[in-house]
Amino acid sequence: MRTTPSNTTEPVVRDARASDAEVLLGIYNREVLETTATLDAEPRTLEQQQRWLAERSGGHVVIVVEVDGTVAGFASLSPFKERAAYRPTVENSVYVDPDFQRRGLGRVLMSELIERARMFGFHSVIARIAEGNPGSIALHEVFGYQTVGVEREVGRKFGRWLDCTEMQLML
Repeated sequence: MRTTPSNTTEPVVRDARASDAEVLLGIYNREVLETTATLDAEPRTLEQQQRWLAERSGGHVVIVVEVDGTVAGFASLSPFKERAAYRPTVENSVYVDPDFQRRGLGRVLMSELIERARMFGFHSVIARIAEGNPGSIALHEVFGYQTVGVEREVGRKFGRWLDCTEMQLML
């Protein structure tokens, strides 16, 4: 894991802590309410966010990126499916606070997630990207993810049907 003193403008990546729940909630709920970066339609409560964080451990990690001591974004690896045969595959999520976007922090988070996935012996990482997020598709392509399919009209948000692009990185 990369670390840098927090008194510089260099980003610091670290594991998320329980005390990060509120700031992660703010970043996530903005995406829920204003974008299609997630197909969640209902904002999370602080209790739900705390439980989500507490449920992640080992290879199913949550990391944050800080800039000058401020959490600017987070990313996670989650189980892809519940069945045992799917355990070598994880699904990723990357969210950057709008105040910190376009500074390369998504790349910092993605790089660390891939490193963690390899470290924990996962075989592949899946990304599911809802329509309207070309920047997310481009970010994944930079790291070698390939489109493996498009699920048509699988989500409905803001009064419209949304396709979902599925991308995969073989580790």
